[in-house]
Amino acid sequence: MLKFLDHLEEWLIAFLMGAATLITFAAVAHRYGAGVEALQPYLVHINMAWAQELTIYLFVWMAKFGAAYGVRTGIHVGVDVLINKLGDNNRGRFIVFGLLAGALFTAVVGTLGATFVWEIAHTDQTSADLEVPMWLVYLAIPCGSYLMSFRFLQVTWNFIRTGELPKHDHSHVEGMEDVAPDSNWFAMDDNLHPHDIKHKDDNK
Repeated sequence: MLKFLDHLEEWLIAFLMGAATLITFAAVAHRYGAGVEALQPYLVHINMAWAQELTIYLFVWMAKFGAAYGVRTGIHVGVDVLINKLGDNNRGRFIVFGLLAGALFTAVVGTLGATFVWEIAHTDQTSADLEVPMWLVYLAIPCGSYLMSFRFLQVTWNFIRTGELPKHDHSHVEGMEDVAPDSNWFAMDDNLHPHDIKHKDDNK
């Protein structure tokens, strides 16, 4: 079930990003094509005033689900110099506290967002160009926030069980060959993420 949710999250983000890119490209091509005399009779009657509004809404949804994806994969950057200097026990407590605080905060934001969506759904408010109900647009807030809260709890539970946090290699580029660990000339302990706490049994 969790794997399906992970894939669904990734597919949704990819779809939203791809759709926003294609719509933006089509709007720009239409704008410049309408200025060409040979193409003007074919394009001047096509109304793409809705493109910018739809692109903004797609990016809003993508950002909310992308934030949840960032929690799951460890993409979010945080300066944790002081936490990393603590002993394992104290560092673990601070990490769990921080993760639970993130879960609580996003759950509160999701609840407030759900309340707002419920209230606006009982009005006739629509968007300016697309004329879609605005509650569909604002629905991104509770959906993305609740998913983000769930991801915080998921990371917390995994950290309590294993002492490990999700990691993301910001220097890795897809399609490029991985460099051997001993050839990483720019490796440094940047303290941008809290260190893992390995259980003693894992080191045996």
